[in-house]
Amino acid sequence: MSLTTAVATAAAGLAAAAYLDGKYLIRHDLKAASLPKPKDAIAFLTERWTSGKTLLYHVFKEHAEGPNADSLFLIFEDRSFTYKQFFDGIHRVGNWLMNDLGVKPEEIVAIDGGNSPEYLLLWFGLESIRSAPAFINCNLTAGPLTHSVKLSNARYILADRSIQDLVSPCEADLEAANVKTIYYDEHFIAALSDTTPIPPARIQGVRPDELGGLIYTSGTTGMPKGVIMVRGRELTTAWGVSTYLGLKPGNRMYSALPLYHGAGHGLCVTPSIWAGSAVVLSRKFSHKTFWPEVRSSRADILQYVGELCRYLVNAPPSPDDKNHNVKVAWGNGMRPDVWEVFRSRFGIETINELYAATDGLGSSFNANRGDFGRNAIAVRGLLWRLFNNKIEKRVRMDTDTQEILRDANGFAIECATDEPGEVLHCIPEPENAEMMFRGYYNNKEAGSKRFIRSVFAKDDMWFRSGDMMRQDGDGRVYFVDRLGDTFRWRSENVSTNEVSDVVGDFAQIAEANVYGVQVPHADGRAGCAAVVPVPGVTAETLDLAGLAEHAISTLPRYAVPIFIRVVPALEYTGTMKMQKGRLRSEGIDVAKIKDSSPEDRVFWLPPGAKKYVPYGPEEWEDVKAGRVKL
Repeated sequence: MSLTTAVATAAAGLAAAAYLDGKYLIRHDLKAASLPKPKDAIAFLTERWTSGKTLLYHVFKEHAEGPNADSLFLIFEDRSFTYKQFFDGIHRVGNWLMNDLGVKPEEIVAIDGGNSPEYLLLWFGLESIRSAPAFINCNLTAGPLTHSVKLSNARYILADRSIQDLVSPCEADLEAANVKTIYYDEHFIAALSDTTPIPPARIQGVRPDELGGLIYTSGTTGMPKGVIMVRGRELTTAWGVSTYLGLKPGNRMYSALPLYHGAGHGLCVTPSIWAGSAVVLSRKFSHKTFWPEVRSSRADILQYVGELCRYLVNAPPSPDDKNHNVKVAWGNGMRPDVWEVFRSRFGIETINELYAATDGLGSSFNANRGDFGRNAIAVRGLLWRLFNNKIEKRVRMDTDTQEILRDANGFAIECATDEPGEVLHCIPEPENAEMMFRGYYNNKEAGSKRFIRSVFAKDDMWFRSGDMMRQDGDGRVYFVDRLGDTFRWRSENVSTNEVSDVVGDFAQIAEANVYGVQVPHADGRAGCAAVVPVPGVTAETLDLAGLAEHAISTLPRYAVPIFIRVVPALEYTGTMKMQKGRLRSEGIDVAKIKDSSPEDRVFWLPPGAKKYVPYGPEEWEDVKAGRVKL
């Protein structure tokens, strides 16, 4: 073979390889194959268990007593802590909990507070004595708060003094349930002085399946449910995410997300601890403090949710927009109209969009650096399909009833390319289903509903994600929407049943049907309540100020319906389920509402207002044009 022929042959081979790689995403899938797999996780967890190091506290100890002792662990406003300094603080809190409060091994203690070093100290102080935190949403008050605490069977709720106005109205109810409220702040925690090491016997023999804590979700059926987080899952998630991101000492991840939520909890704090890297923690998100904190801390990774990014790009441009050290933005929910604007304006090399759920099984990641894969939660090629297509599928749904559609044989219908469907995950050993998903604390029935049998074959078992996705012909996977009675607003899940109960409790409301509506220039869905007044009350005589006051005083602010649609009657299915499909599709478009139901009246709660006021064509045009930001 001549040199010319050999070169031509090699070039042809490279061209063919490039074509196949482009068509079937071979290199992408091979790279993904290097990520931790279930068998790797089992081996990892077995090694940690046999060596008696199943707690994240053990990981912290390894850093604090090893070469990483003086490495930075935490930056919060004007305070910073090394691993050793923070580990000493963990012992001070652990001894107080154990000796003064008498907290027992495996006992659940409720924590209710905003982001702070003290919150982290309480979290890991409980870990250090083998107890379990119940992470309460610090926006809650009234019924949702007392329900969450009582559900956990906690004897104590440790509440940040800064939210005392939300907690104190519930103290009598909590006390009646034998729950003692203890308020903490920076000075209270700083005054704890006993740094005696925790007795080794206290944390020996910790099982991977032992309850490690509760993270709450609004769910789809009413009040918050406590997702059971076991020690093994906490540890393997920390290890797996850290491995995927390539975290190491010296990295600094900035997060303004709440620590009570699974994202800030398991996608920032615990992976950073596993790696021995640093957390840059913000008290709460504000577009005014976000970039100054990122710059001053020299963070190289920032954590986001989609709405956070929209706020940032909507803020006035600054000459300092690219004056930072961030290489990777890591999070979920980045919207298509924000994605590239965010990347280019702030000079972020990689947008690493992910999909995961605290009460779910599946996860996916998309480290996007260019046009291909933009806006996707995953990119999957031939190898992924060969190895995973039997364990994860998308199925057709009835969008009104939320039921899986079946064929003539009674089996689910798999979605075609570009067709949205609910994602299901296979349970290969149904008898061990609870080993994969432990469910919800003190709510076995709700956990059992996530499993479904005889989906593709008689008696097979699958796990329902509750999420709709679609995959295009190029292997790009896109998140479509949440199923059921939950929508996301202000980066929080809102239970429509919970809000309906509150709105329906108002004296002038006979029935309420709550749903999420899409709003131009905003992420997620805003709350809208279709209401039927009690006899004798009309849209004109409805006490709109009283209704707003009732909702604002009872619900977290993000859950208060922004829109009220007064209707003569609600629609129900044949099985007495409320119909939401038509209402969702009409949304807040007044022309569609008038065409469909001319007798309906719509009101809204403008930004900063405390009373519902009429909403009509002029207001709709303002929202569409972006002149009003919800």
